[in-house]
Amino acid sequence: MANNSCNEAWVIENGGLKVSSKETRPGRTAHNMSSSSLRKKSDLALVSKVPCRSLRMLLANLQEVILGTKLSILFPAIPLAVAAEFYGLGRSWVFALSLLGLTPLAERVSFLTEQIAYYTGPTVGGLLNATCGNATELIIAIFALSQHKIEVVKYSLLGSVLSNLLLVLGTSLLCGGLANLRREQKYDRRQADVNSLLLLLALLCHLLPMLFRYAGGSAASTADPTLNLSRASSVVMLLAYVVYIFFQLVTHRQLFEAQDSDEEDDTVSGEGAVIGFWSGFVWLVGMTLVIALLSEYVVNTIESASASWGLSVSFLSIILLPIVGNAAEHAGAVIFAFKNKLDISLGVALGSATQIAMFVVPFCVIVAWIMGIKMDLNFNLLETGSLALSIIVTAFTLQDGTSHYMKGLVLLLCYVVIAACFFVLRTPQDLPNMNNLELNLPTEVVFRA
Repeated sequence: MANNSCNEAWVIENGGLKVSSKETRPGRTAHNMSSSSLRKKSDLALVSKVPCRSLRMLLANLQEVILGTKLSILFPAIPLAVAAEFYGLGRSWVFALSLLGLTPLAERVSFLTEQIAYYTGPTVGGLLNATCGNATELIIAIFALSQHKIEVVKYSLLGSVLSNLLLVLGTSLLCGGLANLRREQKYDRRQADVNSLLLLLALLCHLLPMLFRYAGGSAASTADPTLNLSRASSVVMLLAYVVYIFFQLVTHRQLFEAQDSDEEDDTVSGEGAVIGFWSGFVWLVGMTLVIALLSEYVVNTIESASASWGLSVSFLSIILLPIVGNAAEHAGAVIFAFKNKLDISLGVALGSATQIAMFVVPFCVIVAWIMGIKMDLNFNLLETGSLALSIIVTAFTLQDGTSHYMKGLVLLLCYVVIAACFFVLRTPQDLPNMNNLELNLPTEVVFRA
């Protein structure tokens, strides 16, 4: 009781407002609910005894933001990555430490956007979540674009979609099915149908530039039309995503709001804001800057890590980057699947995949256009084929509104096969000056002996 009083007293002092009723609380998306499964309740009893008000507020913020997650053990990787870069240690160490540092930062960005939503309302909060939900992937892509590493951008974004559709969803359905063998597992098909339609639209926008290049003759005669088609398709995808956000936040909001748990557990239930609006805003800006720094390290050292570990750039970008960068969100989806709350798990996996495919990818094409970089939506035959099969298999898996562990196992095995393919693959990206090559044929591949 004393602890609750301390928490409420600090929130009021920090400019916060304790929001506990469902009527005034902003709607919580599956993304928010998934991230909250890794949060810890903070005990501010000791902090409240600090006499200096400014120091008390600072310590309380540090405790809520830095220590308020079960992933706080990974925060030391951030200064270690900076030190490794500053002192010129092994580039592969910088790459590995940067990836570990990005894991808790991605979860904290979700926490901070949710805190800000308590003051701005559900609509602005939803827009924040729609743009910041995959901030890590977007920032990495922008830094890779600035260095003309177009293939790394394509690989990393493709990997995020594949990871969400097959690894996250597959693991969630498998674990949820095994944990609830004697319980019927159902979910709302309507949200899954909307996301599946958008993913199929994204697939069409990826297929046409690739097929257009093969149908148009030589590379020299089709390069510009393919690029123009990709840019036009990107504008269409962004418009469709804007309508999707309006659909999600206004007209059909009830389909996308995750229901709070009726039973007490160890997760933070989101009863109200625990930090003030301006504190949350400053922390969000600071976290974004740190993500930008680590993303620059990742982009600069990925080739060195590839050579040092004997792994292709495509494997690191498509498989390793999404797994580590979204580990917190993925873990949350699996936790809720264990509790037989598949609507939240599906909202995380399909929502993130849709956001990457319909927002981040076309946004990168438009940004590259502004920067004078020729990035198109042609992800090459093998990559686009993997994307197509993943979307189709996922759509078939979710068509009946019920789930069992066999569905999850099949999705997970599909991801294992695709991961094995890119593990043995060697593309021209692993050779110098890949970005200067103009190829009309499918990506040249060299397999391990």
